[in-house]
Amino acid sequence: MRKYFTLLFIIFLFSSCNKIENTSTLNQEDIHFIKSLKLLENGEKIYSFYSEFTNEKAGNFFTDKRIAKYWIDKRNSKRNGIDFAYYKDISKIDTVYNAGATYCPYLLITKTNGSSFKVSVDGEKEDVKIFFEDALREWRKDIAHSKK
Repeated sequence: MRKYFTLLFIIFLFSSCNKIENTSTLNQEDIHFIKSLKLLENGEKIYSFYSEFTNEKAGNFFTDKRIAKYWIDKRNSKRNGIDFAYYKDISKIDTVYNAGATYCPYLLITKTNGSSFKVSVDGEKEDVKIFFEDALREWRKDIAHSKK
């Protein structure tokens, strides 16, 4: 049991060091990797990006076109997960700030087809709030633009 708590503590410390990034703070290797996952097109701009671990393992972000997340397990590809939705394909976004002691705050993205996925973000409370509000603003802006 003690090992379990030690492991959780280490994960917490490791993840709490990560910060929210954007296109200008991500390096070209990260951008190339995200493109290789088919989560970023040429000319598409990442506005905010957060990783629970390393950028090669996990990423949660939104761009000028979509909201996306990925989890890559190089030891077991069956655990890999890649989810995204273009803004036009999103029916609802819920914000969950208090996700419990061992979970990050997250956006629950519900697509128009009924499927959903979580985009996790951690850090200073104000930074998480800005990430969430900016993602919601991009989605609403796209909805307003598509109604014209």
